[in-house]
Amino acid sequence: MSHPAFAGLDFIDAAVIAVDQGCLIRYANPTAKSMFNLRAVDGTHLAHCFGPDSAIVLSAQAALLQNISIIEHELIVLGSEGEMYVTLEATPIESDAADLLLEIRRIDQQRRIVNEERLQAQQQANRELIRNLAHEIKNPLGGIRGAAQLLAHELPDPQLKEYTQVIVDEAVRLQSLLDRLLTPHRLPQLNPLNIHEVLERVRSLVLAETPNGLAVRRDYDTSLPDLIADKEQLIQSVLNITRNAIQAMSGIGEIILRTRIARQVTLNRRRYPLALRVEIVDNGPGIPEHLKETLFYPLVSGRPGGTGIGLHLAHTYIAQHHGTIEFDSRLGQTTFTILLPLNAWQKQD
Repeated sequence: MSHPAFAGLDFIDAAVIAVDQGCLIRYANPTAKSMFNLRAVDGTHLAHCFGPDSAIVLSAQAALLQNISIIEHELIVLGSEGEMYVTLEATPIESDAADLLLEIRRIDQQRRIVNEERLQAQQQANRELIRNLAHEIKNPLGGIRGAAQLLAHELPDPQLKEYTQVIVDEAVRLQSLLDRLLTPHRLPQLNPLNIHEVLERVRSLVLAETPNGLAVRRDYDTSLPDLIADKEQLIQSVLNITRNAIQAMSGIGEIILRTRIARQVTLNRRRYPLALRVEIVDNGPGIPEHLKETLFYPLVSGRPGGTGIGLHLAHTYIAQHHGTIEFDSRLGQTTFTILLPLNAWQKQD
């Protein structure tokens, strides 16, 4: 089924099918096989897979007959998961292997890609803004702290010294915040690791911090392969999400740490055969509607006194691993889903 002419199409996020002049299938990429449940279709007529009256077949026949490209929007086709809306592009090609390429993309998949790209662009702009701002603040902040300490030595009144100590303490707090904002720019330190080592470390930490009223259940797929990743960054990412959940529940409730394998996933416009799926599920009050669109932005927090750095750092670290974080939240159940491609670093080389 595989042909060298189409090798580069195996990993793209759209379903791609190549047919010859007689509408016989000569190639289908993994996305197409998964989307339409295609099996061993080399040499099979397109109509046999989709039906003679399918919009896919009719568009392919028209494009071949007139030797033109055809683009169709919001077509209803039957896939492996039932009816779905797709966009279709039929493009004649000059190749010994086939005469027409069909590119099919689910509309909800397109919206996800657009949202991913929008969030990534916004996060990149935010990171640059915060980085520049943090560097501008660090120098005068050090000066303020030093001046307050010198002033404390010159003041005879202990009560006045308390005021200078407030200045010093707040300067230290702001310095710590700035350091955390600048931390994501460290490149990942990559080593093989088992994702369950990360989750067990997080579980131990949160149970030690919240000894009463919190249950942390495991739901692991112990057959998962190792991942090439930065262990400390992944621990921090999962820990930040879990701590947010605990704070939302006021320390009383249940958290589930779940792992699974994900197959044929698209992350950041790349197609991966295998990925690790990590879910952090809590039974808390849910995320307020007004925070959902900006949840991963820096300095956005729904908690009084919160810095809004934790989820921003988690998103940044996972993005550095070529993965994604998504969430689904309603009253009584919030699920954060982390997807980490297993072969991301090999694909980047």
